[in-house]
Amino acid sequence: MKFCESIFHDYKAVSNRTIAIPMEKYMKNKFVFLGIKTEQRRTIFKTKYLAHEIEIKSNFRNIAWELFNMKEREFHICAIDLLVKEFKKNYTIEDIYLIEKLIITNSWWDSVDTIAKYLLGGYLKQFPSETFNVIERFSNSNNMWLNRSALLFQLSYKEKTNFELLKSECEKHKHSNEFFIQKAIGWALRDYSRFNPIGVKNFVLSTNLKPLSSREALRLL
Repeated sequence: MKFCESIFHDYKAVSNRTIAIPMEKYMKNKFVFLGIKTEQRRTIFKTKYLAHEIEIKSNFRNIAWELFNMKEREFHICAIDLLVKEFKKNYTIEDIYLIEKLIITNSWWDSVDTIAKYLLGGYLKQFPSETFNVIERFSNSNNMWLNRSALLFQLSYKEKTNFELLKSECEKHKHSNEFFIQKAIGWALRDYSRFNPIGVKNFVLSTNLKPLSSREALRLL
């Protein structure tokens, strides 16, 4: 794929080990980084996107998956940026399987949270009738990142958040000892508290959430 080859070459050309080392430490050394700052990475992406737009439009799913399976984290981020750009109201019903693969591959909070909010959230906005089945499956999975995604997918829904579904997910996972699940519960509730502060406060006070989840949920209140 010419786009993948081109952006691989350009990202490699500007890699900087001095910048990469603190990036890797911040991510607990779970990934190898090239060491490209955000602004430069986005500038290269934009230039290469314009140069290969026809190829991308016709094959963006496969291109993104190829990027996501490269070694360095910048390529994973590039893949997600590409999908966020291309998927807008342009999903097919089968795209949920690609979204699920992305969540459980090279998983860490930086990728999963963006995928959950923009890709999973966007998909279920386009196919709302799929929400129950998808979230039930993700929520009941043994994969913690799918569980987290089920809690966070409504972050872009704002006042249209299905509060009953959010409460149900929080109840289901409230006893989890996973830091990322406790944090997700609090984050999702805190985000919605901007639109329904009384509802969120009443739920938190009447539900035996973990202390971290409660603190996060009530931070704006």
